[in-house]
Amino acid sequence: MRLGLNSGGWSTNNADLIARAQEAERLGYHSLWTAEVYGTDAVTTAAWLLANTSRINVGTGIMQMTARVPTVTAMSAMTLDMLSGGRFLIGIGASGPQVVEGWHGVAYGQPLKRTREYIEIMRAVLAREKPLEHHGDHYDVPLRGGTGLGKPLMLINRPVRAQIPIYIAAIGPQNVAMTAEIADGWLPIFFSPFRMSVWNESLAKGFAKGGKDAAGFDISPSVSVVVGDDLDKCRAQIKPGLAFYIGGMGARDKNFYNDLARRYGYEDAARRIQDLFLSRKRDEATAAVPDELVDEVALIGPRERIKERLQAWKESGVTTLRISAASIDTVRMMAELAA
Repeated sequence: MRLGLNSGGWSTNNADLIARAQEAERLGYHSLWTAEVYGTDAVTTAAWLLANTSRINVGTGIMQMTARVPTVTAMSAMTLDMLSGGRFLIGIGASGPQVVEGWHGVAYGQPLKRTREYIEIMRAVLAREKPLEHHGDHYDVPLRGGTGLGKPLMLINRPVRAQIPIYIAAIGPQNVAMTAEIADGWLPIFFSPFRMSVWNESLAKGFAKGGKDAAGFDISPSVSVVVGDDLDKCRAQIKPGLAFYIGGMGARDKNFYNDLARRYGYEDAARRIQDLFLSRKRDEATAAVPDELVDEVALIGPRERIKERLQAWKESGVTTLRISAASIDTVRMMAELAA
């Protein structure tokens, strides 16, 4: 099991972020991953990390698809891959209606169909075998109608790699199955290695439809790591984020993270967290997050406890574990424990 390091969104403490990234590279981490919601963007941060490292891969975790057309994402990927000598990884995702429509002003539509078209276009652009033509439900290239002056074009530059690895962020059953079918890797959030039964059917269905197996497919979940002797204090650093996603990242009847908590068996807790959060009782919603859920999706506690619980992640089939760590000491500790 390889390690990746999440950089999260950009902050004012740039020196600390670069120091952690460079230490991860020195320790042999596989990759660094950037993020975006409605703050700092993933591509600019990825460029900065690539410029300040020399060997480690850098991926976007994730670029929101509705924020950029697929040809632009392919151009950004080609450019970063070219400038870094082939170290870029494409991470994309559908995000959710709250951000897509509330921030980007784009209809959420049909994310599964959009994702298929998006990847088909990106791969055609990067393959550079012929001028691009794609006429689907979401993307029409060249545009039919308009001025009538559009014509098929081909990427000017020849990519360093014609097949840059593509990862999809997914947690819904159909989306996970599609990811296993058409992508090179999977970026799940709030992944529990103790609940592989939740994922196995979707993965198997996708691999079968894509005519492949798990070999070469990168299962790369994100996990927060908090080191400390007081478990309650460690959990207290994780619970606000879980409460925000389970309770407020989406509408009452359309919240993918709430659905996931329910699929894990936390139906009552998921309902209570959402009720409290949507009633603006955020502290109470945070307190309602079960300790057991935190322990499933995060690595917390003293070093020896984390070492013991890390074994479940190694045995689950995870191939690249992307950690969120606030200190260089934690980055070093995880390298030792994962070895």
